[in-house]
Amino acid sequence: MSRTLTQLGIGAVDDRDAPRHLMPMTRFPGPTSHSFTSQRLRLHYVDWGNPEAPPLILQHGGRDHCRSWDWVAEELRHDWHVICPDLRGHGDSAWSPDGHYSMDTLVYDFTQLVETLGYDQVTICGHSLGGNVATLFTALYPAKVRKFANIEGLGPSPAYLAERDAPGLGNRMRSWIAERRKAAGRLPRRYPTIDAALARMKEENTYLTDAQARHLTIHGVSRNEDGSFSWKFDNYLNVWPILNFPQEDVYKLWSEITCPVKLFYGADSFASNPELDGRLTHFKNASVVEYANAGHWLHHDQFDRFTTDLKAFLAK
Repeated sequence: MSRTLTQLGIGAVDDRDAPRHLMPMTRFPGPTSHSFTSQRLRLHYVDWGNPEAPPLILQHGGRDHCRSWDWVAEELRHDWHVICPDLRGHGDSAWSPDGHYSMDTLVYDFTQLVETLGYDQVTICGHSLGGNVATLFTALYPAKVRKFANIEGLGPSPAYLAERDAPGLGNRMRSWIAERRKAAGRLPRRYPTIDAALARMKEENTYLTDAQARHLTIHGVSRNEDGSFSWKFDNYLNVWPILNFPQEDVYKLWSEITCPVKLFYGADSFASNPELDGRLTHFKNASVVEYANAGHWLHHDQFDRFTTDLKAFLAK
């Protein structure tokens, strides 16, 4: 069972009247850790038990980790066999030796996970980068996915892509090389205490409650030899690969998805709503739900509404 915040030395939280998703994760036994191998890397996932139930994979987003799903997993674990993987370079998965995290590699890893688990068909919920990965997997292997819930995981909007590509490939390549060289010489930031890392988490994610931010920070950092703390994700993830699949080919792949798709978006997020920017038309069977007072982490920001909607979608 997970230790309390007091045992972790970062202060106590009075949670007697708090909603369940705002409490420290001590109400139920936590998940068990496992690993699998993909392209010579040891990758990590957690298993919430109930193996006789249908499988549900929850895939986190960029610079996040699998324990970000804990509140959602606790809500679903009695009806589903919940599996939460760490992407390569994230959480407790190994980092890519060359610091390269291309989409084809991430999709391969996800495919390898599904093959390792041995299921003929899975249900998926993916967030952000994880949603992108899961979307391509679902398009490549439509018969393997029963339903797919995607939280802001379709990548950049058409307007953003046009702006990004405007300088031309040469200029983009030169900028990318310069940024990669900076990343190569940048050491992971060290925080003297958990509370210092927590302050950074709250600065970047202003919708989070104290309890949410503490939990995400605890599972998102590792302790260095000098006693300081650093985020677990690889610094190279701050520089996204310059080359990707042609967008028109990606749209064609989306049209190959046959299962029901629910797209979740926060009204206050930087992400573009696909119902408004036209991307929804590339799906055969998809709909969008938007949440007021929610940003990119809408499954944290509007937890009760999100879990209600997710359960309803998965149960149909």
